[in-house]
Amino acid sequence: MKTLLKSVTIIDRDSSFHKKTQDILIENGAIIQIAHEIAPSEDCDVISNCYISQGWADSSVSFGEPGYEERETLVHGVQVASESGFTQIILNPTTHPITETRSQISYLKTATEGAITQVFPIGALTTESKGEYLAELYDMQRAGAIAFGDYKRCIPQANLLKIALQYTQPFGGIVISFPCDSSIMGKGVVNEHINSTRLGLKGIPALAEEIIVARDLSILEYAGGKLHIPTISTAQSVALIAQAKEKGLDVTCSVALHNLHFTDNTLDNFNTNYKVLPPLRDKAQVEALHKGVENGTIDMVTTDHYPLDIECKAKEFDLADFGTIGLEAAFGILIQHFSLEKVIEMLTKAKKRFFLPSSPIKVGAKADITLFNIDGETTFSTEMIRSSSKNCAFIGEKCKGNVLGVITERGKWFKGEQ
Repeated sequence: MKTLLKSVTIIDRDSSFHKKTQDILIENGAIIQIAHEIAPSEDCDVISNCYISQGWADSSVSFGEPGYEERETLVHGVQVASESGFTQIILNPTTHPITETRSQISYLKTATEGAITQVFPIGALTTESKGEYLAELYDMQRAGAIAFGDYKRCIPQANLLKIALQYTQPFGGIVISFPCDSSIMGKGVVNEHINSTRLGLKGIPALAEEIIVARDLSILEYAGGKLHIPTISTAQSVALIAQAKEKGLDVTCSVALHNLHFTDNTLDNFNTNYKVLPPLRDKAQVEALHKGVENGTIDMVTTDHYPLDIECKAKEFDLADFGTIGLEAAFGILIQHFSLEKVIEMLTKAKKRFFLPSSPIKVGAKADITLFNIDGETTFSTEMIRSSSKNCAFIGEKCKGNVLGVITERGKWFKGEQ
C-alpha cells in the first residue's frame, strides 16, 4: 500500500525541502517521490494539509515490562509512543530485575522488534543500580544498549564515574549521570523555596543538583569520554553546562517537559502527579531553563515518561512515588512555549547524540516521519491518556495542535485507527 502526503509543509533542517509545501509519495517504507503535485492512485492512502518532520525521539522513557507489567507493557507502551508522534524511544532500565546484562538488552530488542516505534535500551551503569560496581557495559553495548545510566540515581562514588568514562571510551559508550546528591536531598519531596515552607513540605535544594553537575563536569574534563546529564532543573546547572561546552567537553543534557511547563506554584492542591524528580522549581529557574533551550545549551526535551500504578500515587504527598507520564501531551505542551522549528529540534536532537538512525526527508530515504497540525486548542483530559497508568501532571492543561500519525519503514499509524 502506498501513502501519498498531499500539500504537506516540511519542517526538517536536514532536508532541501525545509519549510516548503510538497506532495510526498511513500511506498514500501521509503520515500519514492517528492513534487509540487502528485496524482493519487487507487491503491493509495491520502493524507492532506498538515505538517511533517523527521520522526520524533524521546531520550527518557520508562515502561514496566518485565517486572511491572501492570504499569505498562512493552507492546502497549510502544503503541502509545507511536500515537504520541514518537518513532524512536530510549528506554530506561527501570525493570525488575534491572536491565544490566546482555541477555536482558536482547530481550527488550527482540520483544519490540518490528514495532512502528523503535526501542533503544539504556543499560544500567552499575549492578542493580546500587552505585557500587560497574555492570557489564561492553556486553550490553554489543547487544544493543545505546548508553549506560542508573535511572534517577546519582553515581555516589566520584571515582566510579571516572572509571566508567574511561572504560567506555574505546567503544564510544555514553555515560548518563543523574544529578542529585542524595545526602543533600535527604527526605525532600519538592523544591526548597518559599512554597515548600508555606506548604510544610520538605525541600530539595538546587544545590543537590548543582554540586553533582559541577563534580561530573570536572571528572569529564579530567577523564574524557561522553557524558549525558538528564533532566536538569536549575539556572546554575544550565550555566555550568554552557561553560563546559565552551571548553569543548563532550557533554549533552536534557530537560523534562514538566520542568519547563510548571512551577512549584502548582503544588497548592497536593496533587501527587506533580511530585517529580527533579522537583518543579520556582519561576526564575524555569525561565533559565527556557533560555537554555533557546540558546542551545539544553540539547533536548524529554517527557521523562514514567508510568506508575495508582497504589504508588494515591498516598500522602510525602509517601507517594516520584514520576509522571507525558508522551501523549508532549507536542501540545511544547508548541505553546517555543517556535515550531525549535520544538522539532528538541524532539529530534536525541537522534544525533545517541547515534539513532536518522532519515532526512528526501527521495530515496527510509520513511521516518511524524505528521501533525499546530492549529486548534484542547484541554488535556484523562480520556486522552492512552498509557496503562494515568499518573499524568498535564491533566487539565491546555494543549495546542495535535499528532495525526507516524510513518516508518516498519509500518504506519494514523489518527482514528485502533
